[in-house]
Amino acid sequence: MSEPEELPQREQRESTKKKKKAKRSVKKKKEQREGEEQEEQVEFEQEVQSVNECVVLHGIFKLGKKSHDVLLTRTKLTWTPIIPENPTGETGVPQSGEVLLQDIFAVKVKRRRAAGQESGGPVLGVALFWCRRKGRRLEEDTLHLHNASSEHTHTWYNTLKELLTGFSSRPTYLKVFINPSSHKKEAVHIYRDHVAPLFKMADIRTDITVTERKGHALSVMKECKLDEYDGVVCVGGDGSVAELCHALVLRAQLDADSPEKPVRATLPLGIIPAGSTDVVSCSVHGVRDPVTAALHIVLGHLQQVDMCSFSSHGQLVRFGFSAMFGFGGRSLARAEKKRWMPSSRRREYALVKTLARLRPEDCQLSFLSARKSNSNLFVQRDKDQDQDQDPESEGEESWVTNQGLYLSISIMSIPCLSPHAPQGLAPNTSLANGSAALIAVGNTSRSEFIKHLKRYSSSTGQFNFSFVETHVVSAVKIRPCSLIGCSEDESEEEGDSKTTPFIHTEGTTFPWNIDGELVEIANEVLIRVHPRLITLYGEEVEEAESSVSCSCI
Repeated sequence: MSEPEELPQREQRESTKKKKKAKRSVKKKKEQREGEEQEEQVEFEQEVQSVNECVVLHGIFKLGKKSHDVLLTRTKLTWTPIIPENPTGETGVPQSGEVLLQDIFAVKVKRRRAAGQESGGPVLGVALFWCRRKGRRLEEDTLHLHNASSEHTHTWYNTLKELLTGFSSRPTYLKVFINPSSHKKEAVHIYRDHVAPLFKMADIRTDITVTERKGHALSVMKECKLDEYDGVVCVGGDGSVAELCHALVLRAQLDADSPEKPVRATLPLGIIPAGSTDVVSCSVHGVRDPVTAALHIVLGHLQQVDMCSFSSHGQLVRFGFSAMFGFGGRSLARAEKKRWMPSSRRREYALVKTLARLRPEDCQLSFLSARKSNSNLFVQRDKDQDQDQDPESEGEESWVTNQGLYLSISIMSIPCLSPHAPQGLAPNTSLANGSAALIAVGNTSRSEFIKHLKRYSSSTGQFNFSFVETHVVSAVKIRPCSLIGCSEDESEEEGDSKTTPFIHTEGTTFPWNIDGELVEIANEVLIRVHPRLITLYGEEVEEAESSVSCSCI
């Protein structure tokens, strides 16, 4: 090859080498820059951690009868007993302890006072009130740090108070609604004896309204100035909770001037259980315990929760967490007619009576899957799913429609835990996954349906029946097929549930169980899931504490 021909090839090779070298250089610089950024991030995190773990105060206090070396950082308080040197040279292992600041909800100065003395007195030390976990329950505990020095004690007191103010989610002023008629009419007693002392200890101010009628809380919420409060508290059962949840979202819509689209509630809601089942409370606390519920509020444990909107013919009926059509609605309708009975007997009576007259509903069921592929409740949820997606924006999804006979249809955006169903009526949904569980129980024999119901109180298997469908949905439409004929009240014969559906007169309303409240609706109902529409004081719970059982079936 001649020299003139080799020259362009040599230049081309050199150019290629230069390009590769430049690419390697750029890649190396990029990797170096990324490495430096990672190192800076690690250094920043270590710096934050070191700041948090930096000793803020160091002092000596007596815990019980022994002196302890006490250290306070921005995240925790630790204590180690001071062990004097042993002449024999033997030293024991000191039993140290610690409590996280996030678990401390109050700090007070201890003083010695004579009988009848209301103020003053010599300083004894500092008392820390903190929350101890015992299973699903939260319990109040106290740590006494004794030191007779007034200056030393007040330094610790002021520093601890300042650190505790850093927990911004903790409320300082609450609007409290108490339903004195809920369950055994114990709501006022529960609040006064178990909740009010904790609020007072945590320096939480309250504005209390004792409701006088159904809808009272809703009317107050529409008028009051919510910007004065840090949260709302409901002392009552599921009916009171449903009313206040609906009121909070409705008020947010009014304030945002958004009548068409639901708006996220601005204030969190705390629930003090005082009802017969307390489904929503159990779903965020795991136990029906007023102290546990109050401590979740005091400590500012916030949990975002999905809600559903229920509308008929374009008109909003209400917001809620769950709805039952068919067996659940008819059972509640019967129970409401026996309000003079004790709640447990009334519930069992309605259950047995509805089972005795068990018949399916003839209706058209349509649903919009929460994901593109139809999936069962037992399929592992996609963790990368966009949980803030609005179901109304899923216009490209196609509705799945079935028509037939159904004994029960349930739509639940929360697990609906309760002592009767520890793992919930919808055990494989969660509080804020942006979807709801649709459980459709098709027509079957009474004995098979009872087997299905009984399995809710056990661990699993309530959906392992051929007549039970489960879907993860973002929207559901239920359209009852009204036919000319006799109503349920006119028909006293039991009939065969496999062949005889309920026959309704034209214009008849259908009973719905929405969050434990009876709602009569005559037309098609559209249910849409709205992700994280409300915030409740509590946390995600997998299973509720079981303490009761139903012996009626």
